[in-house]
Amino acid sequence: MIRREFITLLGGAVAWPIAATAQQGERMRRIGVLLPGDENDPLRKNFVSAFTQALARLGWTDGRNLRMELRWFGDDSNRIRALAQEVVALQRDIIVTDGSPATVAAQRETQTIPIVFASVGDPVASGIVARLDHPSGNITGFAVLEATLGGRWLDLLSEIAPGLKRAAIMFNPDTAPVSAYMPSLEAAARSLKVAPIMAPVRSDAEIETAIIALGRAPGGGLVVMPEVFTAVHRAPIILAAARNNVPAVYGISDFIRDGGLLSYGNDLVDNFRRAATYVDHILHGAKPGDLPVQFPTKFEMALNLKTAKALGLAVPPSILLRTTEVVE
Repeated sequence: MIRREFITLLGGAVAWPIAATAQQGERMRRIGVLLPGDENDPLRKNFVSAFTQALARLGWTDGRNLRMELRWFGDDSNRIRALAQEVVALQRDIIVTDGSPATVAAQRETQTIPIVFASVGDPVASGIVARLDHPSGNITGFAVLEATLGGRWLDLLSEIAPGLKRAAIMFNPDTAPVSAYMPSLEAAARSLKVAPIMAPVRSDAEIETAIIALGRAPGGGLVVMPEVFTAVHRAPIILAAARNNVPAVYGISDFIRDGGLLSYGNDLVDNFRRAATYVDHILHGAKPGDLPVQFPTKFEMALNLKTAKALGLAVPPSILLRTTEVVE
């Protein structure tokens, strides 16, 4: 595996001073973490590891001056509220969430315990915050939405699969801020003369049905939205795309490490590192509502050469030169 990293700066990033290391004798602080997916999922393990390591660098060590309790709800929307109620009832110092469903659930249960979301698509459109620069209340965190990515994904898909005629946009309508990406995606579709097809899915069966239909004729491609549902269900998406010879582009690089073709998007692991800085600020007395919602600062492109070969695609040098990670 070859990895080269680059940093792209977008508006909304804020520089914060490094907080003083927690001192011996300080009272034990408690964090409740509400997460989708499964604790054995490598993607989720990377998130948790990045978060705990960043906290440790700031002086917060689990078991010494910090106790972190994780709650996993898989993709079961019925469990989210129950777990949010449980975490709030435990009266933790801070609640950390991942994704809009978990964040909304936690926000409904408390207006006093600070909440830091590590990853939310569009926190304003989701009703989580009213303003990005000064969210007010007990909540703040990190957005992952960059609306221009919609067009970027379609450009990349057309570049690696030049015969592209139609592209299905796969997302769960309950969890994905797909409408924000559509203007740039539709503009790219017009320019490339590619027909966009909306493919809302809520189950593995619907995933397979959509991809089978896409692969019935040449020229089909798939754009998979970066969101909680598709991330949790990435295995069936990747498998169905391979079985039906459908080239796909993803917004999360872990799809590529698991056998997907090509991805471009912000580094979600970095979001969890940055979330740790907000936890540190709040534990040192900052108010969540005074900390602005921040946007992605680090982007990555990943390519799986084995998958490209299996699909019969010749990877153009223009893509190889821009990748930050190549899976052989």
